[in-house]
Amino acid sequence: MPLQDLPCLNLQGSTLSQTKRINKRRSRGCVGEALDTECTPTELIHQWSPSLKHQRLTSKGKENDCNQFVLARRSRRKKESTAADISWDDLPDELLLRILSCLPLQDLLRMSLVCKRWHCLAFDESLWHSVDLEQLTHMGPALQQVLKTGVRRLRCPRSFVEELHFTITGQLQIVQLDLSSSIIPTSALESIICHCRLLEYLSLEGLQLSDMIINSLSKNPNLLQLNLSGCSGFSAPALADMLQSCSRIEQLNISWCDFKNNHVKSVVDNVSSSVTHLNLSGYRESLTLDDVKVLVSRCPHIQTLDLSDSTLLMADSFSVLKQLKCLLHLSLSRCYHIHLAALTDMGKMFPVLSQLDVFGLVHDSHLPSLKKEIPHVCINSRPFSSIARPTPASRLVGPFNSRTMWNTKCQLRFKL
Repeated sequence: MPLQDLPCLNLQGSTLSQTKRINKRRSRGCVGEALDTECTPTELIHQWSPSLKHQRLTSKGKENDCNQFVLARRSRRKKESTAADISWDDLPDELLLRILSCLPLQDLLRMSLVCKRWHCLAFDESLWHSVDLEQLTHMGPALQQVLKTGVRRLRCPRSFVEELHFTITGQLQIVQLDLSSSIIPTSALESIICHCRLLEYLSLEGLQLSDMIINSLSKNPNLLQLNLSGCSGFSAPALADMLQSCSRIEQLNISWCDFKNNHVKSVVDNVSSSVTHLNLSGYRESLTLDDVKVLVSRCPHIQTLDLSDSTLLMADSFSVLKQLKCLLHLSLSRCYHIHLAALTDMGKMFPVLSQLDVFGLVHDSHLPSLKKEIPHVCINSRPFSSIARPTPASRLVGPFNSRTMWNTKCQLRFKL
């Protein structure tokens, strides 16, 4: 609407009022026309606006190119980021891995379902260094997935493993492996052991083996502790080759295997001279005095020796065993041809002996008198052998907090 038509303006007033208005306008530095001329609101605003506002309006851009009046909003200042504004996506992988390392196994698997990044982090090799899968049913798929993570310490005793379709072509990173008393097909066990070259501690107690498994063990020169107690299914030549190749074995438990005489000969003729703990119990009619002589000459540094249930041994074997200057623990349980009277002389023949197990030879009523004869020896203190066993039998009773593997707990543990 033209200004002349505005009701609030009296354009027909006196000349004095018009002169005051014009002088007032000029005093403000506006060079304009008289009020009786038509002008649009946009022109008036340009005339009356300060120069700073005029520059800001004209610098807005395309909106003001056509002399159109546009209201512009100032851009808000960005708030400074605080700790509360940081999301999980902003954290580096190293910090997330440190957080994930504190989670139990089940929660870690749930975290792997969040997104692709967390899935990669959840299966990072650093988190799967040591895994305990005891009490897990249907072990096959879980075992196959765990082996792909580059696990180095794996504990899954007394487990049931179905047929394992192992697809990894490279070698595994396993250093310590416990499959004691498990139910696992021989073919599945072959597919695991054949990919191992870094084994140092291994327990296959009670499993059905094969010559392929024994030959694969010979490719692990760093093997230190080997538990094959109660195993079967392999030949004496394969056993001899394995013992010759694994020359660093310190603890060997090869008791109660399905052995014949040639198997026992393979052990005593090829066992490494570095062995300090040896369990050869359970060979009633196979282990002879001549075998003990060969064993003592080959392994002079034996500290713990278990010859229990060797019914062919008699008291004349003491004169051979006393050549073991470092012998601390001797087990002769159920060696029924050794009489009580011969045991009383062991204190003189074995001056450094500290433990003696003679279960089945000495009646409980005769133990006090025997202890008086050899007071420095602890008698019948360990009914179960702990040689090369990942978890000694004395630790199996009690809470699951005692579940260790070679004196070390696993980082990830399956819990029901």
